[in-house]
Amino acid sequence: MPTIAIIGTRGYPSYYGGFETAVRKLAPYLADEGWDVTVYSRSNAVRPDDPSRDPRINVVNTWGIEKKSLSTLSYGWSATRHAAREKPDVALVMNVANGYWLPVLKRAGIPTLVNVDGIEWDRAKWGRFAKWVFHRGAKLTAKHGSRMIYDSHEIARRWSTEFDVDGVFIPYGGDPVNDTLPLETGLSHRGYVLLVARFVPENTVMEFLDAAAELAEWTHVVIVGSSGYGGDLDNRAEQLAAKHERISWLGHVSDDRRLHSLWQHAGVYFHGHSVGGTNPALVQAMALGAPVVARDTAYNREVLGPETPFVQPQAADITARVLALLDDPAEMESLATANRVRARNHYSWDSVNAAYASALAESAALTPEHWSESGR
Repeated sequence: MPTIAIIGTRGYPSYYGGFETAVRKLAPYLADEGWDVTVYSRSNAVRPDDPSRDPRINVVNTWGIEKKSLSTLSYGWSATRHAAREKPDVALVMNVANGYWLPVLKRAGIPTLVNVDGIEWDRAKWGRFAKWVFHRGAKLTAKHGSRMIYDSHEIARRWSTEFDVDGVFIPYGGDPVNDTLPLETGLSHRGYVLLVARFVPENTVMEFLDAAAELAEWTHVVIVGSSGYGGDLDNRAEQLAAKHERISWLGHVSDDRRLHSLWQHAGVYFHGHSVGGTNPALVQAMALGAPVVARDTAYNREVLGPETPFVQPQAADITARVLALLDDPAEMESLATANRVRARNHYSWDSVNAAYASALAESAALTPEHWSESGR
């Protein structure tokens, strides 16, 4: 039975973000395919009593420092040390911040398949030093990782240009829902605009919040997300919800069924992410038939069809495009159908999991002398 260690997420099962969703889907799939799967986890971020938890998945809780700037590095270090002793056949490593620890796995003779995530050093939420840390981690990843995974072709292009490293394209998947989910209390089908985002500057959250007060004159506005650490954007969302009856701030929603309902019934889902590749929330929204208005970026254009209304990161443009779509029910349903079809054809979990399994098997079979060439 081949063995795999998954390093760099908050663990299994966890509902924090895209990496964690991918692990919830991938780990049981690999177990079905005959893999012995170990997921390194943070004890405060997983749900051991989750009824959907697969008992075949080995969960190893490691230690780390719970600070925004240190958590990924510290948990990655403790997980890497443990994996180096256990010597799995291959390690799936998420996030280039763990590039600092790849030499440890390399010395232990463990081939690595690295999901590089987005271009972290472009993110506005990080200061100069943090951006340097991520960029340095990316350089080390390119040097010491056996093989790379890119979740978008645009990310692959950036890595090829900047680090002269190729790899395999594997996006995220989305779960279609065949039945009609119950509506959130107080909302109507196609009768509200929805934002789902982590509260960081590059997700166009401030611009959307600037638009929210005007949008609320015409429709309900539902805001899902937070910074996780408090701050100005959280305070602004709280104030808007307190002031405007038709604005609701739900904070972080970890209940998938509730979140899926919000996407399924939204009149408009505003997707403002500007840095990253194939965004998991966007793919899931598409699979659920949400009509999307998106910030105009190369990443969003790659994932969405040409029919999508794209906007500049300005409150006035967001407001105008959202209201225009809400005023056109036929266009809303046309976009909803197009997004469902595109998600089914290009972003299904079945195809994503199969691609991971194939790439992992190929990486596990690589001999050390081929590691440095495998991603090039």
